[in-house]
Amino acid sequence: MSQSELIILNFTEIRERSIKLWNGLPEKYYNWKPDEKAMSASEMIRHVLEADYGWNLIINQRDMTNYKTPWKNRPFISVTDELEFAEPYRKTFIESIRQFSDTELNETEIIHPGNGEKKILGKYLLRIGYHESVHAGQFLSYLRAMKIDRPKLWD
Repeated sequence: MSQSELIILNFTEIRERSIKLWNGLPEKYYNWKPDEKAMSASEMIRHVLEADYGWNLIINQRDMTNYKTPWKNRPFISVTDELEFAEPYRKTFIESIRQFSDTELNETEIIHPGNGEKKILGKYLLRIGYHESVHAGQFLSYLRAMKIDRPKLWD
């Protein structure tokens, strides 16, 4: 298995668990948040899904100066609707990863636009997986605070 295939497998496993969590959220709690400074549950779902679009631009070293999200002004209707809308962006992102050779993953430098730090592409991709995993942990704590049964994630 190539490095890109392993990274994609990891992303797939992470996303499957995120979706299990999100599907455990009753609609009446979409706007719940633990405090005024936090993201709501629906904002967190969108943040994770929307990130694939931005990550794809970054790993392909595209200019993000005039970044515009396809989600701009789009209402959050449901988890299912968000997943359907996000699917083409997820597929494009995964296909980009699939195209990288082991050499590219180990030698290409990526500059993160948020802080200007340089990272090797393979390591950068692993951090992307970590980003979603952290939000999964946050989402679990949201469900706990809402006193909602948490989906079983561990197999």
